[in-house]
Amino acid sequence: MIYESVADCIGQTPLVYLRRLFPYHELEVIAKLEFLNPGGSIKDRPARFIVEQGLKNGMITPQTHLIESSSGNLGIALAMIARIYNLAFTCVVDPKISPMNLRILKQLGAGVEMVTTADDQGGYLKTRIQRVQELLHYIPHSQWINQYANQLNWQAHYSHTGEEISTQLDRAPDCLVVAVSTTGTILGLARRLRRDNPNLRVIAVDAVGSVIFGAPAGPREIPGIGASRVPELLCRDEIDEVVYVNDRESIQGCHDLVAREGIFAGGSSGSVVAAVQKLLSTFPPRYRVITIFPDRGDRYLDIVYNDEWVSSQLGSYELAFPSWKRKN
Repeated sequence: MIYESVADCIGQTPLVYLRRLFPYHELEVIAKLEFLNPGGSIKDRPARFIVEQGLKNGMITPQTHLIESSSGNLGIALAMIARIYNLAFTCVVDPKISPMNLRILKQLGAGVEMVTTADDQGGYLKTRIQRVQELLHYIPHSQWINQYANQLNWQAHYSHTGEEISTQLDRAPDCLVVAVSTTGTILGLARRLRRDNPNLRVIAVDAVGSVIFGAPAGPREIPGIGASRVPELLCRDEIDEVVYVNDRESIQGCHDLVAREGIFAGGSSGSVVAAVQKLLSTFPPRYRVITIFPDRGDRYLDIVYNDEWVSSQLGSYELAFPSWKRKN
């Protein structure tokens, strides 16, 4: 099959067993490799869905200038889709964006606005949104994607990501474990997969220092997980449990994933691995867990996989690599 554009290549990502990381009898931990989307992350799905729906209903026109606040992945996805549809796009970022993501955004032709003032919780989300509001006032025909409140965000995952998982599995999962930020992914997946299993256990993985579920605000260094404000999309009734993972645990999870499974993924994937390890004692026999690995590890080479960055941000400590890896 020959596709019309790279947008048509989004989706149909594979599922893999994580049997080397979780080699336990009658436990299945299965990951959907969303980093294999052409833009490198799960954010390709809502970016395409939001833009194409907007073009269909007239909310987006050839004159529209798209604006979004992003730590990287949605920004990259929107920049890619904007190239395809010949739309202008500006991404508002902050100093915690990985240098790799920043370079990719610029290569894709996105305008980049960098905020440098932290908000009242020590992060940058509120100041990024403030900058978005300023841009909306003076850029003609500008439109804010607003991933934290846009209903098309979760609908993309209901109609596409969740539908794919349902089709790919031979039986419904017992548990869904997803890292959260906008909460669009977990909402769409929970609603779709509960059609197959009404008793699905839905677990959100959040960062220590994130305020999404009412925990105290604190410093967070790994982009792509957690938030310094409660997303408008949050539907607490769809989530059964929340597991908190700190930056060190996320980094360890990333390295464990590479060492055991040969999967080179981003920080939120490491957070999921750490969360599943914490949850193991709660899983009954004959249990199937489905999770998402949202983005690629190469975009985190300057941070999560950089010993100097880890030491400067978190202090010096030794990662607990498996003994067989240390011998190599």
